[in-house]
Parts: sequence; C-alpha cells; structure tokens
Amino acid sequence: MPALSAHRLKEQARALGFNLTGLTPARPAPHLAAYFAWLAAGMHGAMGYLARNDRLARRRDLNVILPGARTLVIVGLDYRALAVPESLLADPARGRIAAYAWGRDYHALMLPRLEALADWIQFESRGAVHYRAYVDTGALLERGHGQQAGLGFIGKNTLLIHPRRGSDFFLGEILTDGQFDEYDRPEPETMCGSCTRCLTACPTRAFPRPYVLDARRCISYLTIEHPGWIERGLRPLMGNWVFGCDVCQSVCPWQRFGVQTQETEFFPLSPDRAAPPLARLLALDAPAFDSQFHGTALHRLGRDGLVRNACLAAGNSGRAELAAPLTTLLADLSPFVRGHAAWALGRLPGRAAAPALNMRLNLETNGEVREELARALEEIGER
Repeated sequence: MPALSAHRLKEQARALGFNLTGLTPARPAPHLAAYFAWLAAGMHGAMGYLARNDRLARRRDLNVILPGARTLVIVGLDYRALAVPESLLADPARGRIAAYAWGRDYHALMLPRLEALADWIQFESRGAVHYRAYVDTGALLERGHGQQAGLGFIGKNTLLIHPRRGSDFFLGEILTDGQFDEYDRPEPETMCGSCTRCLTACPTRAFPRPYVLDARRCISYLTIEHPGWIERGLRPLMGNWVFGCDVCQSVCPWQRFGVQTQETEFFPLSPDRAAPPLARLLALDAPAFDSQFHGTALHRLGRDGLVRNACLAAGNSGRAELAAPLTTLLADLSPFVRGHAAWALGRLPGRAAAPALNMRLNLETNGEVREELARALEEIGER
C-alpha cells in the first residue's frame, strides 16, 4: 500500500477543528527511563494505574497496543476561553476551577473528532489500516510523543509548550499501522533557558527539581486524583482551588502567545462556572451536583470530592459566614466531607462552631473524623 499523505491528513484534521497536528514514527517516548524512575520514587501517588505492568509494557513497546504500529498522529485543540477577571477567580469566598474545565468535558468533544479523522485514514487506505484513538486515556506518554511530533517542547513545569501558542491546548492521539509520506521534526527538548517562574510560584512546592513533578504535592492531583484525606500540612497551601490548578502554567512567559479557542463549548456559561461561590458548593447534594456539572470534567470527581475540596477552600477563606454550611456538613454521609469540614471550622475566626463540633464529637464513630473534630476544637481554644 502506498504511503498516505501527511499534508492531506493535516488538512482533514484542521477541517475537524484541531489546531495542531503532528506525525511521528511509533516509537517509545523519549526519557522513558526517567518516567520509570518517577514511578519508582512513588511520585505518582495514588494513581496506581500508571504503574500497572500491562501499561508499562505498552509504553515500552507501542506494538503491544497495536501490532505493526508505524505512526502516531498527535493533535492539539486550544481551550483558552474568554478572560475571567483575576479578582473574581482569586476571591476567597469562591472556589476556583482550572481553566481547562470551565466548559464542556474535552473528552466528549475531542474523541468523536479523532474517530472521524481515523475514519478518514481508513478510507484513504481503502480499509487496509488499523488504529487506536485516545484522549487522555491510553498508555502513552503523550507529551513526550507530542514533542517528537513537533507540537512543542517540554517545560520545567512538565507541560508541553508550543513556542507560538503557549500550553493551553488538549492532546489526542491516533496510533495506526498506516505509513505516511512525511513525518514532523521534533521540537527542541526544552526552551525554558534559565527561567524558574513555574518552580518558584507553585504554592505547594510540588517540583523537587526542574522537569519533575511530585504529584503527591500537586494541587491538581490533590483536588482531582487523590481520594480521601488530604495531608494537613498541604491544606493551607491550596488556597481557593477546588478543581485543578493553573499556577505553574499561568506564570510561564510563553503564555503570552496563547490563542483564544474558537470552541465556544469551552467557554464558561457564566463567571460562576469558573469560580462558583463556596457557599453554593458546600450546599451541594448529589442531584444538584449532577444537574450543575453533568457534561463537564468536574463530574468525574463526584459530589463528595468537590465538596471536600470546597471545605478546604472555605477553611482558607477566613470568611466566618461559611461556618453555617460547614456546620451542616459535620453530619454528612461522607467521612471525608465531615472531617475536612471540621478542619475548616477550626480555621475560621471565632468560636461559634464549638458547640456543633463538641456535639458531633460525642456522636462520631469514625476515628479519623474524631481526630479532625478534636483538633478543630483545639484550634479554636475549646480543648
């Protein structure tokens, strides 16, 4: 079968709405040894799926995913939305959401387009090729492959950065056994120079060194991927973030080249979608959560996870008026919500929450929640 046209593929990808397209031979991603060392150090935290043997085998050899794999097609889709005032995002009475999650879930938007692009590849090859399409789900080190496909360089914040549009874009991949007539040249491995803004700006000091992220200290990991209890020492450093974090990205000088997306479904329907009031988040029950966040990236977090995160943001807010909804959550069905609500009440000014904390301590049977209640009472000087 003759090689397929890379130029025509990119035209088709552009017609489907993708902003970037690159092709690279289907080889293991660069710096695979560094990735394995990162796993060995436990920096992936509770994301045990990353270290599963079957996934490691796929990263070592893409033929395990697709026998005879020859090509990786990497696409990028911009998500930078209309600007929301920083004063609103930083308001301690609001819970801040990372910009990529302001609108519709990117998986639902990108995967059908990737499948359509793969259908085009099959049509052009008269059905002679096979493929696998992924949006943030395959056992691929997609940023490393993206750099090899010419979509950008790896920053010290570990993100893929395009030198003419920053890092506000999603990635998707098609792995195929089809051959193309042209492949893209890799971008330089890095173009950060001596800049360390991302490293010094991180509130939780999640970068032990450049190009290495310790997920266990990363606010994005803590608010999205980490189940259960968040380390007490990290809670005060998380500010008002309730889903994800943009700090290491927003301070990067390359972001000045960022491009506003043409995908209106990535725009927030209102400023409250970017930074909803904490009082509203603390009052969410399961039906209200489903109603407000269905079809967004936040939905996979679940009601309990989002309310847990809102408790931490409330504890960091200094807003005494949030004591009332936090007190209600001391009786929540989720022990993680109850415990983090207790921590938050111990951080707020005044002693009005003391009776409720004492009452709950007399009723509570979960040992970890009891410890949070007792320590909250100590914080407000009631023990």
